[in-house]
Amino acid sequence: MGKTRIGLPPLDWLRVFEAAGRLGGFSAAAREFGLTQAAVSQRIGNLEAWLGRALFVRGPRGVTLTVEGESYLPLVQESLSALARSTEDLFGTAPTELRVAGLASHIEALVLPRAAAFLTAHPGVRLMSDSAARRAGLDEERTWLQIRFGRGAWPGREALLIAPEILAPMAAPGQGWDAGIIDLRGERPGWRDWARLTGAMPEAQARLSVDSMGHALAAAEQGIGVALGSLPLARAALGAGRLCLLDAPRLPTRDGYWLTWPSDRLTARRQRALVEGLLAVLSGEGG
Repeated sequence: MGKTRIGLPPLDWLRVFEAAGRLGGFSAAAREFGLTQAAVSQRIGNLEAWLGRALFVRGPRGVTLTVEGESYLPLVQESLSALARSTEDLFGTAPTELRVAGLASHIEALVLPRAAAFLTAHPGVRLMSDSAARRAGLDEERTWLQIRFGRGAWPGREALLIAPEILAPMAAPGQGWDAGIIDLRGERPGWRDWARLTGAMPEAQARLSVDSMGHALAAAEQGIGVALGSLPLARAALGAGRLCLLDAPRLPTRDGYWLTWPSDRLTARRQRALVEGLLAVLSGEGG
């Protein structure tokens, strides 16, 4: 196949090529653009003729990228992304909606108490939350901006720390060790880890065992016992006096609460500024 043209090919052909390469076939690209498979095939053929190189190998079971196609695809993707980002920054309007997903307890404890500060700082923007039933469900969640608990390392995602996880004994006002302790099952450090730090295990028995930090804090508020509670998640309850810290050591952990998004998603300058504004209020730096 000889090279017949020089310069930049038509943008439409490049966009179709990018979709076909990313999705792994002409049919998938056709569905994304609302075209027929024949129309996609024609645009790819035109692009190959323009470049003088085959970009796909056609086979009975579909198409695969050639060596030249594999080399060209990331260059096209980077160029299209840069063009979209620059167009949005120069001519686009500021985002009017920001959606954030997370566990219901994380939304309630970390986002809602700071929502007013964010909305005051960003008039005209609507903040929306989406609750996930469990942490594993966040991988399938369509909302790209998420609050996650862990150590900040998720493949393909950027993450900025909202707050480190610190655990401390806490209970309802007037309650002490004699009320018993609340056992929290799961991956977080528990009372045995706290005992190793302090050198003494609470003598009180665990009168209740729960499987979520939200339930442990709610039970402690109701006077059922002492919880080894999360300081970031209990911030509002402690500030309102619904929970009180006991005179006991705190237990730092290696985990934390993070604002995360796909690495290739947050590219427009205005949108990034909005996310950074949300981070500022969630981390207590923005009011």
